Amino acid sequence: MDSRRTIRLIFVIVVAIFPAPVFWPRAASTQQDPTAQKKQQMPTIEEYEPKSTLVTKEHKIERAKFPFIDVHSHHWNPTAEEVDRLVKEMDTINLRVIVNLSGGTGERLQRTVAVMKGRYPDRFVVFANMSYDDLNTPGFGQRVAARLEQDVKNGAQGLKIFKDFGMELKYANGQRVRVDDPEFDAVFEKCAELKIPVLIHVAEPSAFFDPWDYHNERWQELKEFPGRARPPAKYPPFETLMTERNHLFAKHPRTNFIAAHLAFHGNDLERLGKLFDANPNVYVDIAAVLAELGRQPYSAHDFLVKYQDRVLMGKDIYDVNEYKWYFRALETRDEYFEYYRKRHAFWRIYGFQVPDEVLKKIYYKNALKLLPGIDPKAFPE
Repeated sequence: MDSRRTIRLIFVIVVAIFPAPVFWPRAASTQQDPTAQKKQQMPTIEEYEPKSTLVTKEHKIERAKFPFIDVHSHHWNPTAEEVDRLVKEMDTINLRVIVNLSGGTGERLQRTVAVMKGRYPDRFVVFANMSYDDLNTPGFGQRVAARLEQDVKNGAQGLKIFKDFGMELKYANGQRVRVDDPEFDAVFEKCAELKIPVLIHVAEPSAFFDPWDYHNERWQELKEFPGRARPPAKYPPFETLMTERNHLFAKHPRTNFIAAHLAFHGNDLERLGKLFDANPNVYVDIAAVLAELGRQPYSAHDFLVKYQDRVLMGKDIYDVNEYKWYFRALETRDEYFEYYRKRHAFWRIYGFQVPDEVLKKIYYKNALKLLPGIDPKAFPE
């Protein structure tokens, strides 16, 4: 009996002790699984930031090769201190003249002109803007034209039309103000009479009007800023806005128009070329659309050479540290480098180096041709 008890006791002890090594590692493995699984999980589009292993020559350009004019910038109600700082920053990158498109009208415009041009007369251009406060009162277009004429006497050198025009601006009865609305004909004809350009923003990138799904190449920007989507239930279609805009250009042939952001045809340069061919009074800036040109370097180079008299330098949101991407794209043939704002482009871009004479036109010569009151002596021949 004692021997049987002893054997039974030994068996119990062995069973109790020896399974432990079998299960402990499995338990340990199970505890490590979350970390291992996390490493293997599919990253989100925001998390995925691959580092390129490409080794190629790089040219980090901090200062433009020639002095340039930024025709597309916004500085609302700047203070004297802000303007002083702005000029110091401009000097570091060879930015000779900034065009402030957000001058306003009336007294606000006078204050902006005073604080910018009054202190640095050769470094700034200020554009006027329309006020829609009296839109529903008969004779609106004529009054705007008269206000614009006074604004020009007070120092304005152009007119900026913001993106709400054609998309969101409505009459009291709910009717949308069309881009080619006859009520505004007097304003655009006044610009021709005063010999000032109109920098106009019509629509948004065409992808903003498309379904917001995983096939939309601007999905990330729309996720970050859902309000930028242009669903058909609320906004006119992209092509409707383009048709109205092109009709506006055609019915005011004496007025020079600068279509902002490559006229939102940066993804279709052939279409933009046709717009130029049909309308000798139309120009574009490259503000905030460098990624469009940079993903098609061969086409971009050839387009800029062919239409070198119609394209102007512009940046949009001012940041002195972001201009270097424009310099690098326009002045070098660098390959596959990151764009400065991921939401605009998940792709990398390439330099499309243009000849110096083309570069001069984009940087300043075309602007000098269109904008009154800039001293050409500050620029090379």
